[in-house]
Amino acid sequence: MLEKSIVMNWTSIEEAEMLETINESYCRMTLEQRRLWEAIKLYPQKWSQEPYGDIGHGFWVVAIIGNTVIWFNDVEDGFNRSSFTEFGKINEYYCNQDDLECQIQNVLNQIRDGYDAAGYLGGPKSLIS
Repeated sequence: MLEKSIVMNWTSIEEAEMLETINESYCRMTLEQRRLWEAIKLYPQKWSQEPYGDIGHGFWVVAIIGNTVIWFNDVEDGFNRSSFTEFGKINEYYCNQDDLECQIQNVLNQIRDGYDAAGYLGGPKSLIS
């Protein structure tokens, strides 16, 4: 019952607050992170993600690189990176609580090292089989 109450009281982050969150992260970025950010950023736009994004009418996508997006999970209050195959739809749900600069650094590390070493926290799994 408590879980249902929490979801019912939750509201999606508004555009102005999303922009403020991005600006705060930008202030903490290194020069190298800022250079990459400037190359991959886009004005925040809502993308769908089923089923977890349905309640907030999607999640804010803030950057695209290759076939991946950096997006803000406002349910869990953190940035994540997921793949997409169709523009406007996030493929995987993750619940990392990373700051934006951490996700930017993960991309830099992948470019430098040639593989993705970032950790990903997935959505809830049913305990009933």
